Amino acid sequence: MHIWYSAALLLFALSCDPALLNATTLNVGPQKEFADPRAACLQAKPGDTVLIHPATYRGTFWIENLNGTAEAPIVIRGTDRSGVVFEGGSESMHFSECSHLVIENFSLRGQTSNGMNCDDGGTFDTPTHHITLRGITFGAMAATGNNDQLKLSGLDDFVVEDCIFEDGSAGGSGADMVGCHKGIFRNNIFRRLGSNCIQAKGGTQFIRIERNSFIDGGQRALNLGGSTGLAFFRPQDARFEAADLTVVANLFVRSVTPMAYVGAVRVTVTNNTIIDPQRWVFRILQETVDTSRFLPCGDNVFQNNLVVFRSTISRHVNIGANTAPSSFTLRNNLWYNVDAPSSSRPQEAQLTETSSIYGSDPLLRAYATGDYRPQPSSPVKGAGIATPDAVRDVAGRTYANPPSIGAYEADETSSAGDHHSSSCVSTLRTPDGWWLTVAQDMLPVRIRVVDVRGVLRGGVTLENQRTFVPTSPSEFVIVDP
Repeated sequence: MHIWYSAALLLFALSCDPALLNATTLNVGPQKEFADPRAACLQAKPGDTVLIHPATYRGTFWIENLNGTAEAPIVIRGTDRSGVVFEGGSESMHFSECSHLVIENFSLRGQTSNGMNCDDGGTFDTPTHHITLRGITFGAMAATGNNDQLKLSGLDDFVVEDCIFEDGSAGGSGADMVGCHKGIFRNNIFRRLGSNCIQAKGGTQFIRIERNSFIDGGQRALNLGGSTGLAFFRPQDARFEAADLTVVANLFVRSVTPMAYVGAVRVTVTNNTIIDPQRWVFRILQETVDTSRFLPCGDNVFQNNLVVFRSTISRHVNIGANTAPSSFTLRNNLWYNVDAPSSSRPQEAQLTETSSIYGSDPLLRAYATGDYRPQPSSPVKGAGIATPDAVRDVAGRTYANPPSIGAYEADETSSAGDHHSSSCVSTLRTPDGWWLTVAQDMLPVRIRVVDVRGVLRGGVTLENQRTFVPTSPSEFVIVDP
């Protein structure tokens, strides 16, 4: 598969964008022009790439007031995800009052405070914005308290995708948002986390959490809300901890509870697969209590979800004081108690549920060994309610209409995007990127990502037979011969 661009078209595109025409690559690493990323970022201009070469980088690198543009973002990229390592220190990199950055393709581990920070520098009226974090491995923290692998405070218009969060601090989160807005968490893997995988609090609003895997996600894999000191809310007059969140097509395996609605309003949880929660399926709580200001946790939705649990749970839903459980909408879910199917129905009298299925075996392909896809004959097939939130399932396949219940579409005729193939690689394009499947004997294979103007946006060596490469709708992959 190749994409060709005429020289005239390419030159025309570049001439229309002086920042790209004058873009440079600033090389970071041993025997390179710059010893660390901060030094390179001090020289970076819109359109430039700070290219970090394999080495172990120690210490905290403060990067402030670094601003690309919408047409020419500044890219901070490791050349090798496993070979470019930020180790130790209180943090790896701390981005403050920045905009239009793409930060990708490296690993970090062993920090004592937070793994990485992105914030507004305390200037609430000028948030950091338009940040993409992609292909980063957040490794084990050298801390056990309220220490987060990714701390986001006052960040707007952002994407976190294709990242791995593992072995987080016992008291911290994988990703912790305080007063963040208009963000997406997509195609990430969270495993062996402490308090939370993702926390959204302090006035956080308009966040979409889609197609992620949460394995052993800690106390609350998703803390949809929380408890925030009043001085840290963004905006300062927010009447909720979190609002207008969408949680769709995710896989949850174990954790004390997969999710807690905490001082949250207008949160929709749709088409997720929940396996073996340890104590509760979800919680409804109000931890920030001031009836003169804060809305009670309510007006939330739990729909099209597949819940597979055991009799060892404490109860289905934990409902706390000062909440509004009667305002919740529960519908079109399938609840299945593996140990006692006849005891599958939730017993919380404050909750009303409609059009749901209780006690029917969802016929997962291999529940005991971790294959949670439903068989084609599963009762989840076509049992969901159609909703604009659920477009594609956790594997990237289009949901049928009506959709299946859960994170996986059971209809085998559903698809995802255009499909192409070559002699060594099969590619499946989706709106968010490309699934690439490579024959084992052809590995490793090098690919490049280019945009519609032919500008190189990235590259990676595929070492696994099946890999997802996130791209924007205007970007394409080229498989090198």
